[in-house]
Amino acid sequence: MPELPEVEALAAFLRTAAADRVVARVEPVAVSVLKTFDPPYSALTGAALVTVGRYGKFLDLVFASADGERLDLITHLARAGWLRWKERQPATPARPGRSPLALRVVFTDGSGFDLTEAGTQKRLAVHLVRDPGEVAGIARLGIDPLAGSFTLDALAALLAESGRAQIKGVLTDQTKIAGVGNAYSDEALWAARLSPFRPAGGLTASEVRALHEAVVGVLRGAAEAARGLAARDLKAEKKLGLNVHGRTGLPCPRCGDTVREVSFSDRSLQYCPTCQTDGRPLADRRLSRLLK
Repeated sequence: MPELPEVEALAAFLRTAAADRVVARVEPVAVSVLKTFDPPYSALTGAALVTVGRYGKFLDLVFASADGERLDLITHLARAGWLRWKERQPATPARPGRSPLALRVVFTDGSGFDLTEAGTQKRLAVHLVRDPGEVAGIARLGIDPLAGSFTLDALAALLAESGRAQIKGVLTDQTKIAGVGNAYSDEALWAARLSPFRPAGGLTASEVRALHEAVVGVLRGAAEAARGLAARDLKAEKKLGLNVHGRTGLPCPRCGDTVREVSFSDRSLQYCPTCQTDGRPLADRRLSRLLK
């Protein structure tokens, strides 16, 4: 799933690659991804790309129509979505089919981008609005961890308010902290040497400080590593920078212990027992059920 660093890098890439380009046509291929109807997507025809921004994991392409109206094409790439830039889009209109193509934007110079989604769980969402605040997911977002307001005190208050909620869930709750997903929460908890199942409200002052430094450091490091990369290279760069997430069975790069996994119905988390749980393996709920 694209998280804050990848979405930030996509925004930066598009600000360079597509600045001032004018929309020739918008081709919705998978109608299920369209979450708004007013204004119609045809309103983007003739609009110029002004800038590209980010809200948490939402990518916001800001256009100005011929009469100066602001139009925001906002997408949430969900778990399996991606943006693919092309210097030359096909001349023929896109057709619904078995391809992962969900929506195509073509500029007047022939370039453009595709929004694609792999797999069977169709969660990619596209909104066309006049104000980002009209998107419910954006309106509910919590604090941005790369913003100046994400201070040590702000995190401490958020954790205290979360009580006995597990710290992994707090980090990935978009209404609390915007932009952190499964991968970078695993990475931050590993960096801070914290178990993902620790109650958020039970952390000591030194642990809160370590977590704050880890969250900010992991996200800034990933964003810096992705800076300047083309959209097609971002997924590979993300994998290269991970220490525990997605590395089940491999040695921990810090202590050498074997990275372990806890599986859930639709996702999993990874951690190092020596670094994070005093050497104790966490119960894998899915495996436990299979053994009963």
